This record gives sequence, C-alpha cells and structure tokens, in this order.
Amino acid sequence: MRSEVFPKCPIYSLTGIYCAGCGSQRAVHQILHGHIIEGIKHNILILFLIVVLLYDASIKILKLVFNQTYKNLLHNSKITYTILILVILFWILRNINLYPFTILAP
Repeated sequence: MRSEVFPKCPIYSLTGIYCAGCGSQRAVHQILHGHIIEGIKHNILILFLIVVLLYDASIKILKLVFNQTYKNLLHNSKITYTILILVILFWILRNINLYPFTILAP
C-alpha cells in the first residue's frame, strides 16, 4: 500500500540505500491496525524501539506512582553506544543484497 501523503525517505530517494528508519512509517501503520507481523516485516527495528519506549515509560510511571528515583539504564553511556552500534549495524546489514540480509529490507 503506497500513499503520496507521507514523504519518502530522503536518504533512500537520494542514494537508493535503505536507512535504519526506512519502513518505520509503514510498520507503525500496520501495527496500529493490528497487523503486527506485517508491521515487523517493514522494519524489525520497530520491536527494539517499542521495548525501549516501554522501558522508559515504565521508569517514569514508577517514579510518579511511588515518588522514588529509579535508575534509568538508558541514561548510561554504554547502553547509548550499544544502541547506536546496533542501529548502524542494522543499517549496514539491511543493504546487503544477499539472503538472509534481504529479509531486513523494507
């Protein structure tokens, strides 16, 4: 399903290379319409994003409910660098035109 309402990825439009976010818009659309597997097929990294957002929201909710400070692991520089490395690795792997890497392309 294509729509001209949403903008195309500028990186893909200029270079023909899928960025780490390519397919995310379609993935979110499919997931919000209950098509979880189809959404994941567009960008598997969306699962990681959901986990990170749920974790961060949980920490904030716990802080509000129990009025205590909880250590957020996402604020650790090692975690930040690990996430950055995972995203860059995903970006590289999804552009390799060999199976099984072609599964990662949107």
